[in-house]
Amino acid sequence: MYDWGNSAFFTTIVATVFPIYFRKVVGGDMGALETTQFFVWTSAAALGCMAVTSPLLGALADYSGNRKRWLAGFLALGVGSVAAMIFVDVGDWMLAAWLFAGANIGAAGTMVFYDALLPHVAREDEIDRLSMAAYGLGYLGGGLLLAVQLAFILNPSWIGVDEESTLPTRIVLFSVAVWWLGFSIPLFRDVPEPPRPNNEDCAAHPIVAGLRRLLQTARTIPRHRDAFLMLLAFLIYADGIGTVFRMAALFAHELGFEPNVIITALLLTQFIGVPAAMFFGWLAPRIGPKTAIMSTLVIYVVACVVGSQMRETWHLFALAGLIALVQGGAQGLSRSLYASMVPRERSAEFFGLFAVSDRVAGVAGQLLFGAMIGIAGSTRIAVASVAIFFVVGGVVLSFVNVENGRRAARSAD
Repeated sequence: MYDWGNSAFFTTIVATVFPIYFRKVVGGDMGALETTQFFVWTSAAALGCMAVTSPLLGALADYSGNRKRWLAGFLALGVGSVAAMIFVDVGDWMLAAWLFAGANIGAAGTMVFYDALLPHVAREDEIDRLSMAAYGLGYLGGGLLLAVQLAFILNPSWIGVDEESTLPTRIVLFSVAVWWLGFSIPLFRDVPEPPRPNNEDCAAHPIVAGLRRLLQTARTIPRHRDAFLMLLAFLIYADGIGTVFRMAALFAHELGFEPNVIITALLLTQFIGVPAAMFFGWLAPRIGPKTAIMSTLVIYVVACVVGSQMRETWHLFALAGLIALVQGGAQGLSRSLYASMVPRERSAEFFGLFAVSDRVAGVAGQLLFGAMIGIAGSTRIAVASVAIFFVVGGVVLSFVNVENGRRAARSAD
C-alpha cells in the first residue's frame, strides 16, 4: 500500500502535471530550453543530496532499529513540500524549485527505509513476486489518481472552480499529498519493525556507530562481490530509467504535444504497467530475474532510439506503451534480486547503498540530458544519448553470479 500511495508523487509531481505546470506557468518569462534546464538542475541537486547521505542513513537505521521512524521523518518532509505546492503560482519558480527539491529528498529518503523492509517481510521464494506486486499496485494507484486529476483539470466547474485560473492544477498537486499520506498509514500500523541486531555497541554515538557500520560494509565487499556488482550495474542502467521517467513530459511538451495528450499517454503507461509488472513477477522464477532484467534493458535501448525520432501523436502513445511493458519489471526485479543477495540484519545499510545507486543514477542521467541540450541545442539528441546507460549497465549485469550472491547472503545470516 505504500507503493500505491507514493506512486502518486512520482506519477503526478515527477512525471506529468508538475513538470508541465512548471514549464507553462511557473517559469513565467523563462525560455523553453532555459526552463527545461533549470528543472533538470533542480531535480539533480535534490537527488544528489540524497545520494551523499543515503549510506549513512541506512547504517544509522540498522544501528538504531528505527527504520519506520526514519521513514516517517522523510515522509513528513515529502508530503509537506507537496502540500505547500498549492501556493505556487505564475512566476514563483524559486518557491517551486525549493518545494520540488524538498519533495524529492523526502520521497528518496523514504525509499531507503521502505526497500530495506522487503527482506524482512518476504521469504526468499516470495521476494520477486512481492516486489513486482507492489510495483503493479503502485502503477494502478498512481494511474487511478491521475485519471481523476485529469478529469478535474478538464472540468473544474464540477466543484465551482474557475477553469481559467491556476487553482485547478494547484488543487491537483495538493491532492497528491493527501493520497500519499493516507495510504502510508497501513505500513506504520501493520508492518513490524525488524529487530535491532544484538552485536552492536549500544554506548556508541549513533553517527559514530553508523560510520563504523559503513566501514564494516566496505570490508565485506569481497564476500558479497555479486551483490556489489549488481549494485554497479543498477547504478548505470538506472541512469537511463530515471532520466526517461523524469524528462518524458518535458520532452513531449517541447515537441509541441498538448498537455492533455501527454498526461493521457502517461496514463496509458500506468495501466499497461500493472499487468506488465505482474507478468515479470511470474516470468522471473521461470527464466531467472537476471535474464528478465536483461530483456527490459534491450527494450529500453529501442525506446530511446524510437523516442528521438518521435513526431506524431501515435508515436507518443506507442512509445508510452513500450516503456510501460518494461519499466516496472526493470525496477522491481532489480530491487528483489538485490534484496536476495544482502544480509537481512544489515538490510537498511545495504539498501542505503542501493539508494545511492538509484539517486546518483538520476543525477548523472539528468546532468547528461541537460548537457546534451546545451551542447547540441536539441532534446532529440539528448534522448538518444540515454541509450548508452542501458547498454553499459547490461554488460556489467552479465557478470553477476546470482547463486553465488545468494549463498554469500545466507552465509552471513
